[in-house]
Amino acid sequence: MSKKDKIKEEQKTEAETATQEIEGNTTAEGTAANEKPVDEISKLKDEVTAEKDRYLRLFAEFENYKKRTSRERVELFKTAGQEVMVAILPILDDFDRALAEIKKSDEDDHFKGVNLINLKLRETLKLKGLEPINTQQGDVFDAEIHEAITQIPAPDKKLKGKIIDVVETGYKLGDKIIRYPKVVIGQ
Repeated sequence: MSKKDKIKEEQKTEAETATQEIEGNTTAEGTAANEKPVDEISKLKDEVTAEKDRYLRLFAEFENYKKRTSRERVELFKTAGQEVMVAILPILDDFDRALAEIKKSDEDDHFKGVNLINLKLRETLKLKGLEPINTQQGDVFDAEIHEAITQIPAPDKKLKGKIIDVVETGYKLGDKIIRYPKVVIGQ
């Protein structure tokens, strides 16, 4: 081999070595460069997932808030006149007492007039949602519905643990009890 050929061969070998080194560095740099975007992508995906979860929780919380305020608004409309109704209840009791006294006397015209006013008032209040709780002598006492003011010995064994007398009528406004019926229970 001539000197020229040797030099060419050495240059060729050096060129191949340099090319291999460059390719090796490029691959190493490419791997590092490829790892960097992958880490950033996974980090961004985690952030998006966290924000999506936060958004869904906030949305669900807002939906619950809307439902709760809607229920409260409906309940408020149902019982908006509760204070007025509670203030009128003693007047209804007075009507009942007046009718009982007038009934004892022989004044039929007075009874008819007062009874007419009483019925008109009760009908108007019924349209507004006020209803009496139907409690009668002999009904079973229920602590959820009735308020016992006293207990007396039962005149009959059948009335033991039952209502003997209704002292004050109870009323409901819609589904809510605004005054419990006051009753006497037999022992």
